[in-house]
Amino acid sequence: MSHPSFTEYFNESHQMARLTARRFVEREVRPYIQDWEEAGLFPRELYRKAGELGLLGIGYPQEYGGSGDDVFLKVAVSEELMAAGSGGFVASLGSLDIGLPPVWRAGSDALKARIVPPVLAGEKISALAITEPSGGSDVANLKTRAVRDGDHYIVNGAKTFITSGTRADYYTVAVRTGEAGFGGISLLLIERDTPGFSTGRALKKMGWWASDTAELFFLDCRVPAANLIGGENLGFYTIMSNFQSERLALSVMAYMTAQLALDACLAYVTTRETFGRPLARHQVIRHKLAEMATQVDVAREYSYRCAARMAADIPAVREVSMAKNFATRVCDEVTYEAVQIFGGMGYMRESLVERLYRDGRILSIGGGTHEIMNEIIAKQIGL
Repeated sequence: MSHPSFTEYFNESHQMARLTARRFVEREVRPYIQDWEEAGLFPRELYRKAGELGLLGIGYPQEYGGSGDDVFLKVAVSEELMAAGSGGFVASLGSLDIGLPPVWRAGSDALKARIVPPVLAGEKISALAITEPSGGSDVANLKTRAVRDGDHYIVNGAKTFITSGTRADYYTVAVRTGEAGFGGISLLLIERDTPGFSTGRALKKMGWWASDTAELFFLDCRVPAANLIGGENLGFYTIMSNFQSERLALSVMAYMTAQLALDACLAYVTTRETFGRPLARHQVIRHKLAEMATQVDVAREYSYRCAARMAADIPAVREVSMAKNFATRVCDEVTYEAVQIFGGMGYMRESLVERLYRDGRILSIGGGTHEIMNEIIAKQIGL
């Protein structure tokens, strides 16, 4: 990458993990990523290989096979995985980071011991199922219903836009067990082979092609009551507890998407000639690239400062929301300009910047939309 690794954020252990992730991407991912993009998914074997290298266990307790909580270790590895040039690959490989935290934070000891280790080892796939056909960011009004029936819950409803939806083994599912509003929501761990559960077709998306995304259906789905994650009607708080980490992860994806687009442009403008001289000799192009580089650096540095606050257990609700909005806006602008600089080639599917342009668009929607982030920021500044 063209930016330096700053010692005030990353220590030697972080750099070792970065190199491990870089080699993994160079050997196991980058040579095949275009084919996986066109196929709409990547081999399941990649989860196991990543698990063996410890890339899936960052941020998880050591007693379950993780490496412990280290925010900058996660940032370093995430940056290297994004260097593969496919947000969809990173999103699906990392779906455990939204599906698994509620389990190990709020699940019973028996549930944690059974579910967490095989996911961190890459033997099983974890997914989070919150979004419904009737709404996305409005978590408090979800409609999928779970009714207690002896030692089971009977679940009816549907979910959509679920990352790793077509092939996950474990789904952390938000259901309504109580009255309307956020106080009536619970979380259930629903396993793939549960009677009454089914997955729909793989959904076709603008970007993130290498990520399998699906609808889920629950028809009188019988789920053991022992699979309740945390207390009944307390699921909303468990969902909210992971949002800061998810939003930081999306910020990293955003500035890395922009960085890859910038790097591609810096290489392209030295070889592409117009009007008898390289593009890099045109002032309008040089200045455009200077602005892009400035935006990327600022987005990265502010995200690092948010990560530092989180690592120090300093509240960062406002800052992380700002980081996500700023980094995703930078991503949108930089990838747009990258396609413009590449011209017709930037519109071709064989071009990296074409994929980055499409992939980046979801980042200001997922994990809470740009508008939701602004509502959170407004409240944090006293409005």
